[in-house]
Amino acid sequence: MRGQSRDFGPLRDDLGTAVALPRPPRRVVSLVPSLTEALAVTVPERLVGATDWCSHPAGLAVTRVRGTKNPDRAAIAARRPDLVVANQEENRRLDVERLRAAGIPVWVTVVESLDQALASLRRLFADVLGVGEPAWLAAAAAGWAEPPAGPRLRVAVPVWRDPWMVVGARTFTGDLLARLGLDNVFAGHAERYPRLELDAVRAAGPELVLLPDEPYRFTADDGPEAFGGLPVALVPGRELTWYGPSLASARGTLLDAVRAAGG
Repeated sequence: MRGQSRDFGPLRDDLGTAVALPRPPRRVVSLVPSLTEALAVTVPERLVGATDWCSHPAGLAVTRVRGTKNPDRAAIAARRPDLVVANQEENRRLDVERLRAAGIPVWVTVVESLDQALASLRRLFADVLGVGEPAWLAAAAAGWAEPPAGPRLRVAVPVWRDPWMVVGARTFTGDLLARLGLDNVFAGHAERYPRLELDAVRAAGPELVLLPDEPYRFTADDGPEAFGGLPVALVPGRELTWYGPSLASARGTLLDAVRAAGG
């Protein structure tokens, strides 16, 4: 039942760490842009702090606590949260440990695939916050359950330039690509986000290059020129890398972008 106190029993976050929560948290600080949007859309009255990088939803008016990699722990404590939400990849273990040492419960998520994202979000909202599965999450699960559409394409997804970095193995983005019918040419790389020379990216043989607008802001004038005659699709980074309400529309948006590029 929404917001009602109850005996949670032992709750463990996605890393298996026990998090003592005697009742559903009422004051939450988010250190993850994806989770900030999810919280702001679903339980806006509970969100009391977020990072400077938390850009959605538009007009989000909460106290900012600096960045994902350098959060202002004093500012977080000043918000008197009964929970901080973090992510294994986006946040530093040191910050999580110091927040916990200060007596602030921290819930750490782990998201390296779509299934992990869906399960982690369900747990956060149903088990931790006590509000059940949001409608946008159910819609996202239903939409992504559809099989891939069209012939498979080999793709590369740079996420930075100078130096060039691409999506590699064991990533949430890579799993979304596979579910779209796109084969990441660097899925077998040993690293999750390998740094490569541009020639190596082209030599991997992608039939299509996806250029997101974050974390590096690729644009029509900054990025496509590096790939010669290869088809390039400029895509919203939020639709490709965020696990939150954008998941409900991401599949259609990304497929439209691929088709527009000739894929």
